[in-house]
Amino acid sequence: FQLNQEKVSFSSLRNIQGLHAPLKLQMEFQAVKQIQRLPFLQSSNIALDTLRGNDESISFEDFLNDPSQSEMMGEPHVMMEYKLGLL
Repeated sequence: FQLNQEKVSFSSLRNIQGLHAPLKLQMEFQAVKQIQRLPFLQSSNIALDTLRGNDESISFEDFLNDPSQSEMMGEPHVMMEYKLGLL
């Protein structure tokens, strides 16, 4: 649903403002997707949510327990070594 909605949004944006507007948004999306925290910390991707307009909606993770925010955290050194391919 969201992918289809983005396509419609980009096509209407292209018809209204020209080719530069959807290209600029796609470049911003790509830049924001590359920003991440350390491997042992879950990234909230708040910048991506803001660009997509999801920051104003309430979803499952907002009022119920998000599995990524569990009370158990892995060993940071081991997770970093795994991410870098040292293990």
